[in-house]
Amino acid sequence: MNVEIGKIVNTHGIKGEVKVLSDSDFTDERFQKGQLITVKKNNESFSFTIASHRIHKNFHLLTFEGIHNINDIEHLKGSKIYQEQSNEAIELEENEYYYSDIIGCTVFVEEEALGRVIEIMETGANDVWVVKGDKEYLIPYIEDVVKHVDVDLKTIKIEPLEGLLD
Repeated sequence: MNVEIGKIVNTHGIKGEVKVLSDSDFTDERFQKGQLITVKKNNESFSFTIASHRIHKNFHLLTFEGIHNINDIEHLKGSKIYQEQSNEAIELEENEYYYSDIIGCTVFVEEEALGRVIEIMETGANDVWVVKGDKEYLIPYIEDVVKHVDVDLKTIKIEPLEGLLD
């Protein structure tokens, strides 16, 4: 399965390093040296092997094998990054999910649909799910709020804390 893992938002320095905004879970594994990624720009696809990965100011900085100059990579700014990933590659613990399983799920409060998860933000303490319905809601992925996730039916049931949906 080909999953989106991020977006190249800019270059960093002059030696071909790119600044990536992650859209992915398990970034330590996905951005490891030697991992293959595909960058899609318009109708073209470019394949790269990750040569290095580091984190700087909440961005992932990547270099690719064979790319040593900003001019070789600058044209890919704004492009999405994808990776071939099977669901068996990273073993999940109980109540852990792939981002691709959560994004697109419909969130319910009792029987009322609140909206769909459109993005997941990593905050350090816990992930926050951005849910878009008639309004945009920020739902923390914590046990007190998220009561049931069904990835097969693409549904999530929550019990909002007081003031969460105001």
